Amino acid sequence: MQRKFLTNLGFLLLLNLLIKPFWIFGIDRTVQNVTGAEDFGFYFAIFNFSFLFNILLDFGITNFNNRNIAQNSQLLNKHFSSILIMRFLLAVVYFLVTFSLGLLWGYRGHELTMLALLGLNQFFISFILYLRSNVSALLHFKTDSILSVLDRILMIAICSVLLWGKVTSEPFRIEWFVYAQTAAYAITALIALIVVIKKASFRRLNWNWPFFMMIMKQSMPFAILVLLMTFYNRIDSVMIKRLLTGDAGNIQSGIYAHAYRLLDASNNIAYLFSVLLLPLFAKLIKQKQKVENLVRLSFSILFVASVILAVGSVFYRVELMNLMYDHYINESASVFAVLMGCFVSISTTYVFGTLLTANGNLKQLNILAATGMVMNLGLNIFLIPRYGALGSAWASLVTQSIMAVVQVVLASIYFRFRFNLKYLGVLAIYSSGVLAINYFCVSMEYPWLKSIGIMISVSLILAALLRLLDIGNFVRIVTGSKTNA
Repeated sequence: MQRKFLTNLGFLLLLNLLIKPFWIFGIDRTVQNVTGAEDFGFYFAIFNFSFLFNILLDFGITNFNNRNIAQNSQLLNKHFSSILIMRFLLAVVYFLVTFSLGLLWGYRGHELTMLALLGLNQFFISFILYLRSNVSALLHFKTDSILSVLDRILMIAICSVLLWGKVTSEPFRIEWFVYAQTAAYAITALIALIVVIKKASFRRLNWNWPFFMMIMKQSMPFAILVLLMTFYNRIDSVMIKRLLTGDAGNIQSGIYAHAYRLLDASNNIAYLFSVLLLPLFAKLIKQKQKVENLVRLSFSILFVASVILAVGSVFYRVELMNLMYDHYINESASVFAVLMGCFVSISTTYVFGTLLTANGNLKQLNILAATGMVMNLGLNIFLIPRYGALGSAWASLVTQSIMAVVQVVLASIYFRFRFNLKYLGVLAIYSSGVLAINYFCVSMEYPWLKSIGIMISVSLILAALLRLLDIGNFVRIVTGSKTNA
């Protein structure tokens, strides 16, 4: 399993590192600069509002399906037809709830139009993720990897024409960005559907009411978990816009969006680990094999990457924001430094939270997520009126850190992981070492891009010396010269 994880992770990361940096720095960054903090903040707040009730499109079916098909691949043909009908029924529920709550929240006119478009995009995103869950559950990770970047490739092509193709005399509008997303998601969903239909040997739609009730009952814990986690991960910009009056709400939301962009991009890469880990963990657990080796391998890789990014973002916050944006640089930099601290905790949950999900510890995860949601809401209500976007960033950091620590403790209890003081010591030494490396690189007063390059290189060398990144073991696993669970 470790070999399958590493080889497919390498391919998945390669594709994403080829495509997503251009999307972030070429397209997304340009759109934010061209439209301005206020317009992009308006879009960002409504986007996150549409995301809050995303679970109604899925109801936990994707996570349930990934785990279930990974353990029982012969059920794909039987389940796919009924689930397809279910998802379209759930889409109707999602739009009714989202629009009703949007009206109650105070959205009118242009805000509702934007909400409709972004809601449609959420439907396509959710549908793509469900289709991909079938592909990854069958352990066809390379096909899933290609599908994971296809929407971005299409958006890059469409937005490039709109931004630089001189096909219109009007300045680029935020609505065009949304239209480009809709087109890219629709095409990707169609291609993914064709792939799954072929793999499922699908012939016709078949509605089965008892199956529907069974799926809804078994998916309910997954749905509650995703809903609660979505609220404490995505409510920030929505609350900023609501708690701050006038243009200040849109501007602070735009500043938060500036800072959040690189965290979101980092999360997208880290999320790829959970996509691979969920079916692998589920299969190992069903076969009653040890998961500890795969947990340690995946966590070590993510910990190294997240510490480098989080600490480096504190030291180079102004330079990174100045590279990406044309306005509100210092304000965005302050928020960015705090938000990137969340990345270590989020990366931790992508390993240990995924492990607990694969093991079926959903009751415990739901209690934890509900606690996180209440904590995050309370902190936001207290901090946003006083500190704006920066206050919301601190609310996220506190919540994510506590959630990550508790998940590690829960996983250690349920899987009886041995307390490894030596490994914890290595993690502490590495974190301190990266901090010292950053201090040294900044003090050398090199050009900042050269300085950050040296910092990353030396930090990776330190990780190899401490054997957090054990290159020799990676090679043995990939080549199959060492037997691993």
